[in-house]
Amino acid sequence: VRIENTALFAGCFDDTGGTMLSNSMRQILVLIMCVLVMTQVRAGQSEMNTGSQAPEFSLYDQNNVQRRLADYRGQWVVLYFYPRDDTPGCTVEACQFRDDYFEIRKLGAVILGVSVDDTKSHAEFSKKHGLPFPLLADIDGAVAKSYGALWGIWPVRFAQRHTFVINPEGKIAKIYRDVDPKKHSAELIAALKELTASQ
Repeated sequence: VRIENTALFAGCFDDTGGTMLSNSMRQILVLIMCVLVMTQVRAGQSEMNTGSQAPEFSLYDQNNVQRRLADYRGQWVVLYFYPRDDTPGCTVEACQFRDDYFEIRKLGAVILGVSVDDTKSHAEFSKKHGLPFPLLADIDGAVAKSYGALWGIWPVRFAQRHTFVINPEGKIAKIYRDVDPKKHSAELIAALKELTASQ
């Protein structure tokens, strides 16, 4: 799309069709366009609240096993979204879950990680760090979007670092949208203890 063909920028060109925009103006316009695109991406997403029914999904994990949220009915589910396999923050978070895996399982919860990476990437990440839980491939970002966790400026998009604790009835019991990868596993264990004690 040529910028001079858009009504949005009418008056920004001289009589010969040449641009009169300074470099700083171009940067401002690009920033505005990026914000508009990002707003459109977020506007189409669901806004989750505690007590809401968790959106159903069916995704393949690192072993090409199909995982459905419905399969975990009757159990607590820690559904955590993360940006990219094997990046620093995502590795710290995943390894914390790995180290606390049995304690979380003792509380009756399963861990499911989700990103827009494919199953091959998940398999390499899981094998490299010895991750004992499923990593789900949300390649088109549809599941992240249904949970309000998708971020993107076309063509770049990824899942934001958000976590949802889903109760045995399939409803959202707790939401984390501001996650510290180093402390999140311990934070979730404390929350699960409180949630399961109140049942």
